[in-house]
Amino acid sequence: MVGKDTGDNELKQYAQEVIRIENEAVENLTQRIDDEFVSACRYMLACEGRIVVTGMGKSGHVGGKIAATLASTGTPAFFVHPGEACHGDLGMITRQDVVLALSNSGETSEMLTILPLIKRLATPLIAMTGNSNSTLSLQASAHINVGVRQEACPLGLAPTSSSTAALVMGDALAVSLLKARRFTEDDFAFSHPGGRLGKRLLLKVSDLMHSGNGLPMVRETALVSEALLEMTNKKLGMTAVIDASKKVQGIFTDGDLRRMFETEQNDIHSTPVSDVMIPNCLVIEPQALAAEAVHIMEKHKINALLVVDEQLKLIGALNMHDLIRSGVL
Repeated sequence: MVGKDTGDNELKQYAQEVIRIENEAVENLTQRIDDEFVSACRYMLACEGRIVVTGMGKSGHVGGKIAATLASTGTPAFFVHPGEACHGDLGMITRQDVVLALSNSGETSEMLTILPLIKRLATPLIAMTGNSNSTLSLQASAHINVGVRQEACPLGLAPTSSSTAALVMGDALAVSLLKARRFTEDDFAFSHPGGRLGKRLLLKVSDLMHSGNGLPMVRETALVSEALLEMTNKKLGMTAVIDASKKVQGIFTDGDLRRMFETEQNDIHSTPVSDVMIPNCLVIEPQALAAEAVHIMEKHKINALLVVDEQLKLIGALNMHDLIRSGVL
């Protein structure tokens, strides 16, 4: 029977209760980070092959996500469906691998069917179950307990809290291994070369900056009219202001020009650019990540950055449009 008369507040209460129950399940996981968890990490760190993740039903869906997270954070892994493993896919598991098996009950028939074959290969088996006395957990090289007090499903049937707990524990494993391996942002980027994520992690300021003839610059002795001409020719909406050694003295932007005309000091042919520029402007080094340039621009609400070397000498310029075109922003 469809509960069409269910009120808005009741729906909110249902949802809040689910979140409360699942939050409790997750909080209780901290008590499960024990010697067995450490043992599981040691097996994975020593693995010369791949981490083979397996599980049926909802545990299989969670297992697929865990395998993907492991693979993207420095621990080579893939998912094998236990049902398919019984019909040929077990050949994908080698003696150099480690098996991570998920089953809330620890008695899933498909899992128990392939258990003797895993044991015959002498492949380390890590069980992630909600039952420490189950067949799977007792036969495992290491057992991680992800048992929950109750499911968020009021019928106690649909895996809810238990699948959330397994998912969170999988993340705990993956991140612990990431840190143990000293996995870096560059390592992560090489696993994600496509799309925005890879660009954010791989692109450096030097890859995007304008330099050479495309770099707008005027001496600090120049007039505003000269700075305006340089800005027009280089089309970046700004120009660097430098001294005789090319050391940055400041920046002059089209916003500064507009503000100049709002004051009495509006003669571009007699006003030195040093009088209206922004001194001590923000700069960035060429080896910095483009993502860092985005952070600086957004934090300080600016649209351009000058790129300098270790002596603060001008070598490039970068604006927000460059970051947008590159896909970093």
